[in-house]
Amino acid sequence: MRMLAAIGASLNRILAMVARYRYLMLASWPRLIELAYWPTVQMVLWGLINRFLVGQSEWMAQAAGLLIAAALLWDVLFRAQLGVSIVFFEEMYSRNLGNLFVSPLRPHELALSLLTVSFLRTAFGIGVAAGLAILLYHYSIFDMGLPLVAFFVNLMVMGWAIGLMVVALVLRYGLGAESLAWAIIFAFAPLSGIYYPISVLPEWLQPIAWALPSSHVFEGMRAVLRDQVFPMEHFISAAWLNLVYLGVGLGLYAFAFHIARKRGLLLQMGE
Repeated sequence: MRMLAAIGASLNRILAMVARYRYLMLASWPRLIELAYWPTVQMVLWGLINRFLVGQSEWMAQAAGLLIAAALLWDVLFRAQLGVSIVFFEEMYSRNLGNLFVSPLRPHELALSLLTVSFLRTAFGIGVAAGLAILLYHYSIFDMGLPLVAFFVNLMVMGWAIGLMVVALVLRYGLGAESLAWAIIFAFAPLSGIYYPISVLPEWLQPIAWALPSSHVFEGMRAVLRDQVFPMEHFISAAWLNLVYLGVGLGLYAFAFHIARKRGLLLQMGE
C-alpha cells in the first residue's frame, strides 16, 4: 500500500507539472504559433522542392513525397529535443528551479514532466504541418501506417536523450551552455541520412552514422516509401541504440543534478 501511495503521489506531481506547462503554452498564443510555425515552414519548403524534383529525377519519382516525409520526421527529432531543453530553460530564466525543488518534486519527476511536455509540443507542431501537407500537396505521411509510429517513437526517444544531455550540461555549466540546445542537434543532421542514403557518405563516416538511431529511421523510411517494405533490422537497431542513448541522457541528467544540488547551484541559476 505504501508503494502504491508513493507511486500515486509521484504521478500527481508529474501531472501537476505537465498542467503547469500546459497553462503556460495555452496562455501565450506566440508559443502555440511557434510550435507549428517551423514544422510548417519546413514542410512547405521541402514540398515545393519535392514537387520540382519528382518531375526531374527518376529516383525521386519512385517515392512521391519522400522529401516531405523526411522533413516532417526530422522535425520530430528536432522538436523532441527542444521540447525538453527549452521548457527547462524557461524555469531557469524565471529563477524557478529553487522553488520547484523546495516542493516535494523529485528530479526524475521533473524529467518525466519534461518528456511528457516534449511529446505534446511535438505532436501538436508536427500534426499541424502534416495536415497542411495533405491540403497543399495531397500527400499524407499517415499513409505509411504502423511504420510511421515506429519512426516517430524512435525519433522522439532520441530527441529526449539529446535534450536530457543538454539539460545536464546547462545544469553543470550554467546558461552559457544553452546555445548547445540549438547547435548540437544539427551536428547529427549530416550523419542521419535525412535526404540521402547513408551510402552517400564517405566510407569512414558510415560506421559513425550507423551508430545513430536516426540513420536507421531514415533508411527505414526510404525503404517503406520506395519498396513498401518495413525493414525490421533497422527498427531493432534504432530501438537498441535509443536505449543506450536514453540511458546516457538520464545518467548525465541525474549526475549533473546531484552536483548542482550539492554545490547549491539550483538557487543561483537564472538569466
